[in-house]
Amino acid sequence: MISKFIFNNQYLFDELPEYDKDLLLKAMKTKNYRKNEAIFTDGTKPNGIYYLNEGKIKKYKVDNDGREQIIYIYSSGEFFGYSAILSQESYGDTTSTLENSVISFISKDNFLEILNQSSVFSGLLLKSLSHEFSVMANLIAVLSHRTVRERAALSLLILHDKYKSSDMPEEEILISLSRVDLANMVGTARETLARILNDFKQEKLIKSEGRKIRILDFKQLIHIANFY
Repeated sequence: MISKFIFNNQYLFDELPEYDKDLLLKAMKTKNYRKNEAIFTDGTKPNGIYYLNEGKIKKYKVDNDGREQIIYIYSSGEFFGYSAILSQESYGDTTSTLENSVISFISKDNFLEILNQSSVFSGLLLKSLSHEFSVMANLIAVLSHRTVRERAALSLLILHDKYKSSDMPEEEILISLSRVDLANMVGTARETLARILNDFKQEKLIKSEGRKIRILDFKQLIHIANFY
């Protein structure tokens, strides 16, 4: 139902032949990152690509007034940071951790060498890149034409999809995102978001456990998001 706005290349690695996987694994250097730690920043030159083993990463832009707009969230199993290398440009956005994360780094030279050796990896990565840009463009266009309440509902549905895993029942999925980050994703003030979330709780659409949010009524949230 919201699949065209959900981009996930977490299965890309699984689709590779064993030889191609070995090339990547040998080139990877893994590091633990703390919550709110920057991975790379807008305007800097790329020196490699990243693979998210565990955790969540936000991709965002900062406007001239210093306001942050989250445009994408990466989940475990996704590659990121490679578009700048392929386009031979600086990073056009900033990424940082939303929670403690484990991230593998592949140097630019190793990445380009693997691309030359693996036609399968090259094809899958280019396909994923094209899809990611298409999804982000569609999402931004949709959010810009919706009310804050509609954007909040849609953002919760998207986040639910990002936080689920294959072995987790739908009713147990908790969205663990700070109210500041959620407000930045919705594109509104934190106070406005708080009022909307309180309304959603009163309407029994969601339940909050600390800062974590559980969706109770998907059908009504989809209706509020004006998304079918």
